[in-house]
Amino acid sequence: MNFSRFLQRKNKVLLPLSWLYGLGVLIHNKIFDWGWKTCHTPRLPVICIGNLSVGGTGKTPMVEYLLQLLSSRFAVATISRGYKRATRGVFIADAGTTATEIGDEPMQFHTKFPSIKVVVGEKRVQALEELLKNHPETEIVILDDAFQHRAICAGLNILLTDYQRLFTQDLLLPAGQLRDLKSSYKRADLIVVTKCNAALSKQEKETITASIRPLQHQSVFFTTIQYGSPYPVFGGNNVSLPTIKEVLLVTGIANPQPLAEQLRKQNLKVTLLDFPDHHNFSIKDRDSLLHSFNQIKDPNKIILTTEKDTVRLKQFADSLREFPVFAIPIQHRFLFDESKAFNAAVLKFISSMLKNPATFTP
Repeated sequence: MNFSRFLQRKNKVLLPLSWLYGLGVLIHNKIFDWGWKTCHTPRLPVICIGNLSVGGTGKTPMVEYLLQLLSSRFAVATISRGYKRATRGVFIADAGTTATEIGDEPMQFHTKFPSIKVVVGEKRVQALEELLKNHPETEIVILDDAFQHRAICAGLNILLTDYQRLFTQDLLLPAGQLRDLKSSYKRADLIVVTKCNAALSKQEKETITASIRPLQHQSVFFTTIQYGSPYPVFGGNNVSLPTIKEVLLVTGIANPQPLAEQLRKQNLKVTLLDFPDHHNFSIKDRDSLLHSFNQIKDPNKIILTTEKDTVRLKQFADSLREFPVFAIPIQHRFLFDESKAFNAAVLKFISSMLKNPATFTP
């Protein structure tokens, strides 16, 4: 039996469980739709980034895209759940905060954008209240991975869907990867199809857009993954990247294969050391990493990881400092020259919410 046929049979077996799960999600959504549960509506601009599925659709790079667009002009804050953190309740990051306290992705925001306020909390309304109580100067809030959490009514909802697994073609958990109903896409304002082929044709773009069936108020955009230049994590690594021939790729992300394939396209030999998403690296993992690196015979080699993984590896800085550990940034690049239209939509929303809007340029 081939793998595709196996998956089809597996999906059929699990479909009754998906129907039960879908019923629970439907009830959850209707409770808010019918007003049985209150959706808190803040008075300041709140932008929600999310998806309908589990797994990586590029939420973290999208939050960073918005931070790059907005943080130099406004007092911006992010609110995340803080997945796999060791703390509970609301936690506002400060100069001494670690990834263990707030989680890897919030720590990445905190490290790369020191001017913003980074808040984590299981209950997002409570997190927002604590943020505004401690930092009333906040002008804009970005909710990370909160599309299915409806306790806060965001003014602008940005929904991401993976080109390789569009929500229109997926099934509810556990038969598929959807954690919310397909019809929930109607709550979005901007829909972004992520991880597209960089050479996506206009005809395929139109076909995908038609399959999504955007409502009159919705706009659909397309992005591809763009990798930045690798940089040393711990400094002092005297390595000339153009001479590198082999890479030990260490990841704890949802899907490392696109990055591995990108490296292979650059004629690099890749050894993948893959851990579960948001994995908290242990001493045993560090030792396994170093063992795998020492097994590579070619002297022209480096250890490469993502920025999200970097914040969890920094606890081993003393023992990894002498090794060539590099991080590679991952960014969204809009296709069809649509970044200006996307930026303009975001800024128009902010302008409509602020009492004294400035003159904005995309």
